[in-house]
Amino acid sequence: MTSRVLVVDDESLLRMAFGMLLETQSDMELVGEAGDGAEAVRLARQLCPDVVLMDVRMPGTDGIEATRRIIRESPQSKVLILTTFDLDEYAFAGLKAGASGFLLKNTRPEELLTAIRNVAAGDAVVSPRITRRLLESFAHQLPTAGETRAGDERLRLLSPREQQVLVHLARGLSNTEIAAALHLAEATVKTHVSRILLKLELRDRVQAVIYAYETRLVRPE
Repeated sequence: MTSRVLVVDDESLLRMAFGMLLETQSDMELVGEAGDGAEAVRLARQLCPDVVLMDVRMPGTDGIEATRRIIRESPQSKVLILTTFDLDEYAFAGLKAGASGFLLKNTRPEELLTAIRNVAAGDAVVSPRITRRLLESFAHQLPTAGETRAGDERLRLLSPREQQVLVHLARGLSNTEIAAALHLAEATVKTHVSRILLKLELRDRVQAVIYAYETRLVRPE
């Protein structure tokens, strides 16, 4: 399967560099480029890319607002945010807006290509370091101890095993690691993750992680 990619960045040289990298891959196709968020939203609606590589800071409509609009108007497209700025508020806002991943622009090319493939396949990409810092930085925004997870009715839709899987997922474990921890087949874990997302009406693993912390199913260390 070929992943169709839209590159969004206000710097033309960076768009060219990303495009050249994508063209070296037989399973990826550069379908368009945008220099600002408004153009990105329009092209996403027109071209229906599988993955949108999204810059954050751009003139006019920024990457966060563009991500929010793309997820709402073109739900078949997934957004992978790339930014020079290693700032927690950007990562948190992007993920809350519906992005499936957050990487820095100094990520190695092979890591970026792997991230695109993972996002296109429906997975999420957030480095453990960013996840840890997000939880540390925004822990004060989460519910207090008195606002227990029982307060969220959707959690009751999950079976005990699905809640176990969600806990491990929220701690950053891969499907393989969850399978080993719970003595399950990896295919079984994938099925549980799919059911969790369906029952909780969540887009991907990133939203599942945020949900698990917001409902106090898991708490920051």
